Amino acid sequence: MKFAVIAAGAGSRLTDEGMSVPKPLVTVCGEPMIGRLLGILRGCGADGISVIVNPANTRTIDYLESVSGTYNLHLVVKATESSMHSLYELSPWLRGCKSCVTTVDTIFREEEFRGYVDYFNLSEADGVMGVTDFVDDEKPLYVGVDEHCMINGFYDGKSGCHCVSGGIYGLTEKSFGTLERCVAAGQSRMRAFQRQMVADGLRLEAYRFGQIIDVDHISDIAKAEKLIEK
Repeated sequence: MKFAVIAAGAGSRLTDEGMSVPKPLVTVCGEPMIGRLLGILRGCGADGISVIVNPANTRTIDYLESVSGTYNLHLVVKATESSMHSLYELSPWLRGCKSCVTTVDTIFREEEFRGYVDYFNLSEADGVMGVTDFVDDEKPLYVGVDEHCMINGFYDGKSGCHCVSGGIYGLTEKSFGTLERCVAAGQSRMRAFQRQMVADGLRLEAYRFGQIIDVDHISDIAKAEKLIEK
């Protein structure tokens, strides 16, 4: 399995609230978020990790270059218009096998993530998406599932759904054909890609996490630390 991290966002909400460091370097439980995430991925067997970062984020680039040898990083430095486009820029290094992609501000318990990776390794589905019934996002993407935990839709509104997308994407080769068509069609959001996978008939499974915290605001840091320290 290949692993990748999307860290190309501007983190403008944190900056507007007075945060002086770029989002990937925000400290959670004494460790930069990107550093904690890289350590977890290595602990799950990653022998190489691809990361995309915005060229304007020089402090994050410097940090990643300083730890590149430790984690065998492949660093993509490019500005993108959305997380879907960031995934597209990473895709040449992810094709040919299963890949696990997560956003840099996604905080979860390490034990749960290891269980997710183990499950995805054995799954015969075309993709396994991390979901949670803990809704703490300003614009959550609700996930519809059937009685077998197969995903049948992604929705902006609740629509009778009990889970939301957690920013953890387990993808297979079929996923990247859909991704290429989404980019060619001018679509620009990760949720559009997720919806198109369902429309294309890909068999997507939902893997439930207890909680997943997105660190978008300074107040989210305390929530993330509480989750990690459980």
